[in-house]
Amino acid sequence: METEAGDVDDIKWLDDIEMRAWRVLLTATSRLNAVLDHELQADSGIPLSEYEVLVGLSEAPDRRLRMSELADFLHLSPSGLTRRLDRLVRAGLVVRERCPSDRRGSYAVLTNAGFERLVEAAPGHLRGVRHHFIDRFAPAELVELSEMLERVIETDAEAETPQPVELRRGA
Repeated sequence: METEAGDVDDIKWLDDIEMRAWRVLLTATSRLNAVLDHELQADSGIPLSEYEVLVGLSEAPDRRLRMSELADFLHLSPSGLTRRLDRLVRAGLVVRERCPSDRRGSYAVLTNAGFERLVEAAPGHLRGVRHHFIDRFAPAELVELSEMLERVIETDAEAETPQPVELRRGA
């Protein structure tokens, strides 16, 4: 049988171990994001998707990133980023600024109010991250898990998939 992707008989289907690993990764990621989003909204009134914007900007030099860098960090299209930023801008947590050296470019800048909101939300969110994820593993397991998942990220880099801006501290 032929498809646009090629002959179905040539596909290397996932065996039971591979399928379990793949589905567990997808389910764990989805459930973890859902529970952390729910808790963050209940505790702080901010969705996880917007919290991630505040974190990314807080870790950047001068709390600012070019819109293209922020989109890469969040794995969003430019229009997806625009929609996500609109609410944060209306709330006064982020401002957009023109790039003085490139009239086509602009920056997303975390305001003092945005940083304060992040500082208020972070303790509850970090408690959730610890409870639902970190505390379920021994330190050596976290190292091993990180190394395994970093191989997935490295594979994406080899395929020339845009990679997120490298930021530190995280939450």
